[in-house]
Amino acid sequence: MAWTGSLRERVRFEARGGTDDGYGNTVPGEFEAQFSRAAAYLMKPGSEAMQAARLQSQQPVNMIVRFDPQTRTITPEWRAVDERTGVVYAIRAVEDMDRRRQWLTLVCVAGEVA
Repeated sequence: MAWTGSLRERVRFEARGGTDDGYGNTVPGEFEAQFSRAAAYLMKPGSEAMQAARLQSQQPVNMIVRFDPQTRTITPEWRAVDERTGVVYAIRAVEDMDRRRQWLTLVCVAGEVA
């Protein structure tokens, strides 16, 4: 599917920074902005599990972004932040669903700890 005209949202992707604790271990730090991209949101349909998540103030969303060298570095340890509304999305999975390296589908949940 051609998503080009549907990428109306602006999303900032953030990764957790880390520091050395002096003993050779990395201690997780705060989230740091990596880059921003245009995105499209697809709200998931209302299955029983989705309804239960909404009752807990969690909104499951599929997020579509262009496949490029930066977006392919996104992992489930990252989070996405809607730059317009400030809503934070925990990223659960990152997939190239069409397998053509044009679009990435991010399975995200708003209202869940990233």
